[in-house]
Amino acid sequence: MEQSVSEPGLSAYQRALRDRLLAAPVVPAPAPWRPVFEYAYGVPVGGLLGIGFAAHPDSGHDLVMAVSHDGHGLFDAVTGEKIARDRDLDPEDSTPDAVADLTCPGLGPITGSRVRIAGLFGGGLHTTTGDGWTLEVVAPAWPNDRVLLSSDGGLPHAGPHGEKWWHIFHSNYSTFRAAGFSPSGQTLAVATSSDLSLWTRRSGDSHSDAAQV
Repeated sequence: MEQSVSEPGLSAYQRALRDRLLAAPVVPAPAPWRPVFEYAYGVPVGGLLGIGFAAHPDSGHDLVMAVSHDGHGLFDAVTGEKIARDRDLDPEDSTPDAVADLTCPGLGPITGSRVRIAGLFGGGLHTTTGDGWTLEVVAPAWPNDRVLLSSDGGLPHAGPHGEKWWHIFHSNYSTFRAAGFSPSGQTLAVATSSDLSLWTRRSGDSHSDAAQV
């Protein structure tokens, strides 16, 4: 009979890194990032399957499209307003796995376009921005995922927690779906099976926003 091979143990370096991640508490994202929603875990979206980004054709604000078992919703990622909702979906477009490129049809101001959705069925979002922010999803105590935001280039994060890297989200109550930046780099989103959390570094004022883009 074939003899089973045991998984090798963690090295001292790996154990130290895991212990550092486990010891880091959840903290607010640093300036210039600010939470879009007032609640600690964002806004409830029951049965959330995935999310995708688009841009508002008029204001230029990032938009986040949430796909769930109950329909599709579109949020303004600067104000947090839900600006469109569609529960009456064509079965062929209700979930992104129905098409090869994991897209769903846009709604509200982005009707006529298609939005790539990352989440339960695959896909991904941007994990870096052009000016040096990095997002990582780690699971030192699997299956609970933790989301790390950093400005030091990512793991192994040599400096102290809270200086160049921050543990901003801990999915210990719901199933992680996706996390990433918008293509503009102005929005950060984390989605679980029950909630959507957003952070922005735009003010909502058209003049100051234009200066940041």
